[in-house]
Amino acid sequence: MTGRGDTTLTVRGRAVRCRVAGQGPPVVLLHGIGRTLADFAEQHDLLARDHRVVSLDLAGHGGSAPLDEPHTLPALARATADCLDALGVDRPAHLVGNSLGGAVAMRLAVDDPARAASLVLVNSAGFGAEVTIALRLLALRPLGRLLLRPSRAVIRRTERALFHDRRHVTQARLAEALAAARRPHAARVMLDLAGSLGTFRGVAPGWRAELLDAVARLDLPILVVWGDRDLILPAAHLAAARARLPLARAHLFADTGHLPQVERAEEFHRLVTDFWADHPAPG
Repeated sequence: MTGRGDTTLTVRGRAVRCRVAGQGPPVVLLHGIGRTLADFAEQHDLLARDHRVVSLDLAGHGGSAPLDEPHTLPALARATADCLDALGVDRPAHLVGNSLGGAVAMRLAVDDPARAASLVLVNSAGFGAEVTIALRLLALRPLGRLLLRPSRAVIRRTERALFHDRRHVTQARLAEALAAARRPHAARVMLDLAGSLGTFRGVAPGWRAELLDAVARLDLPILVVWGDRDLILPAAHLAAARARLPLARAHLFADTGHLPQVERAEEFHRLVTDFWADHPAPG
């Protein structure tokens, strides 16, 4: 569960795995549900050329220990803020979140606006009810426990669903995902999140409406990107994002799945750095 440049911090008595590199305006990279900071490895290296980049394993994910409270969106945002404090990130950062990480980034920006210089929301949770059946089933807790028993076959199916270009389903990614799923608390964390964010019918509307209303009131540059072949959160959610956040910039990647930061690494890097050039972080 360790990789290049990984560090384990103790934050409020809890272990947190992170990766920090580079100098310049701060950037924070936040992964999706059941995932790890490895989903941003390519962007971490590219962005560290001219930014101080922080990649985190969210609380209870990967190499980060679970919380002593239920794993909800506000709890993950608070834990992320605590980690940024421990790392000395004391100026507004560009917050970049994929899937669940996008919702965490939005929650963090709403709860503590001084932490955010901009939002980059990548195939982000929060813009619609539709979500893959695999995640909806987790809301049925007894069934969810059965489905979350880690196996190589399940991990391979999951990884294949994330990418349109299956060449990205590498042995290293499979090993990272299997190791994360085998952590003793992994199933509990997934069930906490699935139960707090949705039901069998899909992503719950209450928290989405409240969060998006609050984000729309922020005076904050926002970029929303999607892959048009996303099997987890459909690309139709990009239209919803445009409607709810009319001042946001939007981009759709062709022939791309749920992780455009991986499948379109160079294009993604150019897109976000051009966006930040138009909206630089405060000094």
